[in-house]
Amino acid sequence: MSSSDIFLGETIGTAVLILLGGGVCAAVTLKSSKARGAGWLAITFGWGFAVMTAVYMTASLSGAHLNPAVTVGIAIKDGAWGNVPVYFAGQILGAMIGAALVWVAYYGQFQAHLTDPETIGEKPIEGPGPVLGIFSTGPEVRNTWQNLATEIIGTVVLVLAVLTQGLNDSGKGLGTLGALITAFVVVSIGLSLGGPTGYAINPARDLGPRIVHALLPLPNKGGSDWGYAWIPVAGPLIGGALAAGIYTIAFA
Repeated sequence: MSSSDIFLGETIGTAVLILLGGGVCAAVTLKSSKARGAGWLAITFGWGFAVMTAVYMTASLSGAHLNPAVTVGIAIKDGAWGNVPVYFAGQILGAMIGAALVWVAYYGQFQAHLTDPETIGEKPIEGPGPVLGIFSTGPEVRNTWQNLATEIIGTVVLVLAVLTQGLNDSGKGLGTLGALITAFVVVSIGLSLGGPTGYAINPARDLGPRIVHALLPLPNKGGSDWGYAWIPVAGPLIGGALAAGIYTIAFA
C-alpha cells in the first residue's frame, strides 16, 4: 500500500466511522430527533455497524485500521513503523471531518437542543457541555486511575481481537469477514465495558471530534473538557501496546 492510499483510506474510513457513530449519539441525544431516548443499545449497535461499514469500505485501500491504537498494535506486532504517522494523520483528519458532518446532518436539532431553556440548564456552560457526549467521551464517575484502566482494558480486548483474526483459519486470515467480527467485538465492548467512560477505545475517535466541538459555532455548547481529554488518548494507546505484547507472548 502506498502512503497516499493509506492516508486516503484512513481519512475516508475514519470519517465514515465517526459520521455514523457520532450520528447515532446525536440521534439518541438531541431534541427533535426521531430517535431521541433510544438508549444505550442503540448507541452500542450503531457504533458496531459504523465500524463494520467503514472497514468494509476502506480495507482495500489502507487495511482499515481507523484507530491509532490498532495501528500501534500492528506496528509492534510486525515491527513496521514507517507508515504510522501517515495512519495517524488520516485518522485524526477523518475523525474531524466525520464530526463536522454530524453537525451538518443534525444542524436543526443542535440549534433546537442548545437554545431550549431546559437543555441549557442541564449542565453548567463552563463545564462539559450538554452535547459534548455526541462528539467525545466522558466518565460517569471521575476517577483518573479507574477511567484510564477502563480505556486500557477495553482497548486490549479490541486490539487483541484484531490481531488474532485468522488464527483459527490455518493462518489464512478472515478477509472481509473480519469486519463483521470486529463490529461485534465493538458492540460487546460497548455493552460490557462502555458504562464507566463511554468506551473511546480509539484516540482519533475522541480527540478529532473534541477539537471539532471546540471549534464549531454551537450556541451554549459549554466546555470541551480538555482536562479529561488525555485519558481517551493515552489509555487506548497503552492498551494497543499491551495487546501487541500479549499477542507476541501467547500467539506468535
